Amino acid sequence: MTDNPKSQPKSGFMRYLPLIVIFGVAMVGAFTLRDYISFDALRDNREALIAFRDGNFMLTALVFLLAYIVIVAFSLPGALIATLTGGFLFGTLGGAALSVTAATTGAAVIFLAARYGLGEKLKARMDASQGTVRKIKEGIDDNQWSMLFFLRLVPVVPFFVANLVPAFLAVPLHRFVISTFLGIIPGSLVYASVGAGLGTVFERGETPNFGIIFEPHILAPILGLSALSLLPVLIKAVTGKKE
Repeated sequence: MTDNPKSQPKSGFMRYLPLIVIFGVAMVGAFTLRDYISFDALRDNREALIAFRDGNFMLTALVFLLAYIVIVAFSLPGALIATLTGGFLFGTLGGAALSVTAATTGAAVIFLAARYGLGEKLKARMDASQGTVRKIKEGIDDNQWSMLFFLRLVPVVPFFVANLVPAFLAVPLHRFVISTFLGIIPGSLVYASVGAGLGTVFERGETPNFGIIFEPHILAPILGLSALSLLPVLIKAVTGKKE
């Protein structure tokens, strides 16, 4: 029977279950995986990783891909180290390609979990609201592509946040996936290139510059792309036209 009161709590719980699992695993992983997914762990196990890759290249790529997806999908610590590891094992282009593919897949998982659990309710509330909240919602709806690319390109926006916000605003899945895939390519290439040069860094006993993406010669082009992504928004603001 549809009016059974006991069915409603179960339905509500099942709706939130994916998010509960993600946040639960994220909390546990934040405290238990720091020593296992770290630069020190990569440095200490580099020879074993290279030997395994040389003997099982396709398997290594598959394991790396799956591990990276899990890291992103459950918001576990170590995405940066994973990108560095990809560059270290597969080179700049190969590592970046695997990292972008895995990060996009993992982001889609958490996006769908957030939409399933909270997205519909939040969208309904925003659609029914008035004043500032509604104007913000309409502004984002009118410029989804620009805002999605901007969220991905600007280095200061946490990846986890950029996965949740579009889900709560009812962004279509295909727009989310395309903007994520293309938007994270610049940063992934930068860190994969750092990873590709880790062999020399390890030999010298040094630590790579994790803040390289904020250096002017790297940051300026990324900010330029970010500004370009907002150009349609500025044009609309000046002309008063919508898509």
